[in-house]
Amino acid sequence: MIGLIAVTSTVSAQEIKRSLVIPYEGESKVKVRHSMDMDGMIMNENKDRLPDGCKEISGELQFTVHAGRKYAARFPGKMFAYDQQEWEVEPCSRITVKFVNDDHIRHQFMIHGLPEYLYPPTGMFTIEVTGPGSKTATFIVPDEPKTFLVHCELAQHMEKGMKAQMKVAQGDGDIASIPGLTPVENPDSYRVDWTASRWVYLVLAMLAGLGAVLGFRFYRRDKAGQ
Repeated sequence: MIGLIAVTSTVSAQEIKRSLVIPYEGESKVKVRHSMDMDGMIMNENKDRLPDGCKEISGELQFTVHAGRKYAARFPGKMFAYDQQEWEVEPCSRITVKFVNDDHIRHQFMIHGLPEYLYPPTGMFTIEVTGPGSKTATFIVPDEPKTFLVHCELAQHMEKGMKAQMKVAQGDGDIASIPGLTPVENPDSYRVDWTASRWVYLVLAMLAGLGAVLGFRFYRRDKAGQ
């Protein structure tokens, strides 16, 4: 059971930092490992528990991942993005991610599809940073070829570009709609059916605009001649 903690404004950020362990009553009886403070949170960090099929850690990898609006500038129509859209790793790798938020709003580095018996309750590993700053956490990938979705789950952040993929052993395919990497599954469409009436409206609008410009010029000329 999760307890709710009431914090007054007189308590310092350092004083309210605390680690939460939330029990998960699944078949594996593995507990969700959830730590949080005023700067963000980490869910399901795993430094030592091996996935089934992994006899040992195959390698140690360290990634620094940046998130922010400026990384979306190269993707037309997008507002948020990571500085990278794909990572390739070997099976049974232990991966340490330093997640850097360059914006003044929350962003997440969230991976879906990991083994639920290690990352309960739904196979997620998450780092969240509330504003400018960083957090670092570690997880271990399984031994089979798989492509994992990496995204920010805050409302509209993924839809606006904060989406990537991580491939284990070259993966089992690509995830659609990753900016600059894979084809868009549901592309935006701004098609206009140019019927005769729409052409008439367009011509009338252009003539009205031209008339307004000419009328203003004649008005200014008359005022100057007075």
